[in-house]
Amino acid sequence: MTPPVQSETLDCRLREDDPVRLGAMLLSTDMTFERDAARLIDPAQAALHVARIAFENPTTPERLRAVTPDMARTAALLVPGIQLSAIAFCCTSASVAIGNPAVRAAIGEGLPGVPVITPASAAIAGFAALGVTRVAMLTPYLPETAAPLATYFNDQGLEVMRNGAFALEDDRDMARIDDESIINGAAALDGAEVEAFFLSCTSLRGVDVIDRIEARLGKPVVTSNQALCWALQRMGGLSGRPDGYGRLFDCDMPSAHAQGIIP
Repeated sequence: MTPPVQSETLDCRLREDDPVRLGAMLLSTDMTFERDAARLIDPAQAALHVARIAFENPTTPERLRAVTPDMARTAALLVPGIQLSAIAFCCTSASVAIGNPAVRAAIGEGLPGVPVITPASAAIAGFAALGVTRVAMLTPYLPETAAPLATYFNDQGLEVMRNGAFALEDDRDMARIDDESIINGAAALDGAEVEAFFLSCTSLRGVDVIDRIEARLGKPVVTSNQALCWALQRMGGLSGRPDGYGRLFDCDMPSAHAQGIIP
């Protein structure tokens, strides 16, 4: 029998140029955020680390709130012992159903001292940066899931002028809505009273159509994933601007929002 080759101990050096590190917590059924983040966050500027939290459809407020007990454990999986500049909780409807302060507290149990952003609060920051207050909201949700988001926006000083929903209950189906449906849905909600559009849901492939909607309707578009990636970059001190993904990336993040989520 041939004896095993012995291992040789070699010298190495550790890199000092550690990149900005960002974190994201996704529902286990999310099929879209990672793809969008790969296009919106420059890997030469930042590294994005992802953990997934167990979730079972349908996306009703009750089912979304059910992820809360597992949030701290999931957050703790994000590169233990490495400092993150910011962390995103990647579910718009869950952040509203649970409440942003509760999301921040739960993540803080598992990952203390890291600023937290949610899609809902990132969208609020985005509209503030764009200087608009009257929005049309397009969601893939059931009406019972869409309604609390409209209420949240109104409570934060936005006016939801139109609220359209595709009435789906499974976020895996939400990820399969085609481009033309999203573009036509936004156009159907347009009007003189609308200053901007919000395409809600991290599963919705809204990033793919931002520029086409802005060109067709002449108004800024904010999506859940675009707003999250913009906020993560700005909270990490980065100023990159990916081409083709909307006016929001021309804006700085308002200082009031830069240290974490608002109520």
